Amino acid sequence: MKKIKAGIVGGAGYTGGEMIRLLINHPDVDVAFIHSTSNAGNPVSKVHADLVGETDLQFTGTLSDDIDVLFLCVGHGDARKFLEQNSVAEKIKVIDLSQDFRLAAHASIGNRQFVYGLPELNKAQIKTAANIANPGCFATTIQLGLLPLAKAGLLRDVYTTGITGSTGAGQGLSTTSHFSWRANNVQAYKTLQHQHIKEIRQSLQQLQGSDAADVHFVPWRGDFTRGIYVTSVIDCASPIEEIKQLYKDFYKDAAFTHVSDTMIDLKQVVNTNKCLLHIEKQGNKIAVHSASDNLLKGASGQAVQNMNLLFGLDETAGLKLKANYF
Repeated sequence: MKKIKAGIVGGAGYTGGEMIRLLINHPDVDVAFIHSTSNAGNPVSKVHADLVGETDLQFTGTLSDDIDVLFLCVGHGDARKFLEQNSVAEKIKVIDLSQDFRLAAHASIGNRQFVYGLPELNKAQIKTAANIANPGCFATTIQLGLLPLAKAGLLRDVYTTGITGSTGAGQGLSTTSHFSWRANNVQAYKTLQHQHIKEIRQSLQQLQGSDAADVHFVPWRGDFTRGIYVTSVIDCASPIEEIKQLYKDFYKDAAFTHVSDTMIDLKQVVNTNKCLLHIEKQGNKIAVHSASDNLLKGASGQAVQNMNLLFGLDETAGLKLKANYF
């Protein structure tokens, strides 16, 4: 089979670096170029030092149409600007990791229409799509904890708390990204107004209709580098055995989302494309715990998963990764 030619825009950042690491080891992909205006001409391994000896690729400041898929690993707002300012041939599939095209009201630019790329929700649409809007990291982890309840019409108001590592904020320096601030510290931020809430509501309404419950979300900054751990609490009178079976049935064909009968932790998912779920019940309330790696299932790993679906590959190709458990 002819290999897929891939281009990466924004290759110097965290998600760009993860994209490079995945694609240079993908059995069905050749990386045609890695675009970075600020690093043009530099070896990729100069920016991503762990890739010394892994690749001789260099960053470039120019683009090529001799590719099959283009990954936009850029900041929010920059993907739409890039497509407005650069001519990308219509034959090239685009997978955007920013939030620019996730909401239905903003899911197009010119002739390009984007499909929301959560495989556990939209796999059939992804397989026939031309362009993918990759979900947000918190959005992915929270949604995977709620979709089975939404499909069953069981969602009531959801109270969610989630903690994320420092890589979730990107490479830009700020007061709260410094090691001396992050170490031994936790802080809530964007309380009840995080940008991912809108795409979460959109997906829940897709399954449960206009009466889908609202999501009250409080995110936390954690003192670790990567990973997301979320707990969502919902009123639910159904027996716990029925709820667990509901989840296992919903995800029975999911390649990377798994329901655990025992409590989950971050180390099980960091450096993998998995999302793990665990459900508990006390009285008429259930707590759904979900965990994922914000840079993989929450970003670049899920983008590669979507690429695999777009091109008819094994969904797990290039994504059989090992957790850093010790």
